[in-house]
Amino acid sequence: MRNLLEKSAFGVCDYLGDKIGIASSRVRLYFIYLSFVAFGSPVIFYLFLAFWINLRTYIRNKKSLIWE
Repeated sequence: MRNLLEKSAFGVCDYLGDKIGIASSRVRLYFIYLSFVAFGSPVIFYLFLAFWINLRTYIRNKKSLIWE
């Protein structure tokens, strides 16, 4: 169940955890806590990051196809 959830969650927490240097499970907890405290506004930040990460991946894949 956990692996299915992590695959469908866009990889934002993994990305942030890798960049910051902490476990992705800890980042997930922070998002959950902040969502309760800030009445859901971190969800907008999360969706923006998901869009940005997918866009970067798409651009990098296109560049690698062009250079091959």
